[in-house]
Amino acid sequence: MFAQRAAQQSLRRLAASNPQASQLVFKQFAAPAVMGASIQTRPVATQKMTPTDSYEILVAQRKLRPIAPHLTIYRPQVTWYLSALNRITGSVLSGGMYLFGTAYLVSPLLGWHLDSASMAAAFASWGIVAKVLTKFTIAMPFTFHCINGLRHLTWDTGKAFTNKSVIQTGWAAVGLSVASALYLAIL
Repeated sequence: MFAQRAAQQSLRRLAASNPQASQLVFKQFAAPAVMGASIQTRPVATQKMTPTDSYEILVAQRKLRPIAPHLTIYRPQVTWYLSALNRITGSVLSGGMYLFGTAYLVSPLLGWHLDSASMAAAFASWGIVAKVLTKFTIAMPFTFHCINGLRHLTWDTGKAFTNKSVIQTGWAAVGLSVASALYLAIL
């Protein structure tokens, strides 16, 4: 350690005392070692341009660049749709719960009758088709989100995670969701 410091200090003193010698050493030995034996030169012709001309050249170059593939070139798969539907049904269910909860809380202030007896009487006055369609519309997101949630819990255990089983369980989730929503709507 001491020898390194002593050598470094003596070289610094030598360079400071004789600047021409240190420049000569740099030109002959240090620069070629770092940059190579010869410096490569490239003749380049430049021209002055206005900002609008340079922008037009940039736009022309961008038109020639390849475009990254868009989703429209891929074949749609059931996994895409089920992933999107799972998120949408979760948002619809939670949003509906918050809206109804807020309406239920402010209904006495606004004079609305959202109590259970009033809602049951209003629903009973509807026709059978309207009742079944309403019940199916409410039951479908709930059943799909629940069944798809069970599918995700299965994946969390590391099972049924191959491409084939993901597609099969996806279609099974759709079928079970529709069947259970119809069952709940007919009740």
